[in-house]
Amino acid sequence: MTSAPDPVLVELAAAQALPPDEARARMGELWDQATDPLHRCAIAHTLADLQPDVADELRWDERALAAVAGVDDARVQAAGAGAQVAAFLPSLHTNLADDHRRLGDPDRAREHLALARDSIGALGEDAYGDLLRSAVEHVQAALDGGSTDRLPTAPST
Repeated sequence: MTSAPDPVLVELAAAQALPPDEARARMGELWDQATDPLHRCAIAHTLADLQPDVADELRWDERALAAVAGVDDARVQAAGAGAQVAAFLPSLHTNLADDHRRLGDPDRAREHLALARDSIGALGEDAYGDLLRSAVEHVQAALDGGSTDRLPTAPST
């Protein structure tokens, strides 16, 4: 038996198709209404990627990481996400590493890259896992090169 799609996650996906300003506004409304940690994590994680300012992106990525602490595997399964909470962590930490790198804080960037690497084993040997492993390497290379520029392949996972 399959469960019906989670309506908030459906709304979030629809908002992603909007122009950036409209998407930010709609996701902001979803954020204001959300009380479920899974919803808050998904909204913040998605909204971070739409921020024109890296400091704002960092704030949203931090909110996503804070929210995931309140999510358990049963909730993820009930939402039909088909993953375990542990599979969220590599993406969250990679994005935080990239934020800190772009803000010129290499120490914090390295901390989050280490956490991303520590959690990457939760990912499968599939396209998503490959995407995240590649994102970690891109952020690492930019960090090693001293770059604070946005990556052309920004980790918006």
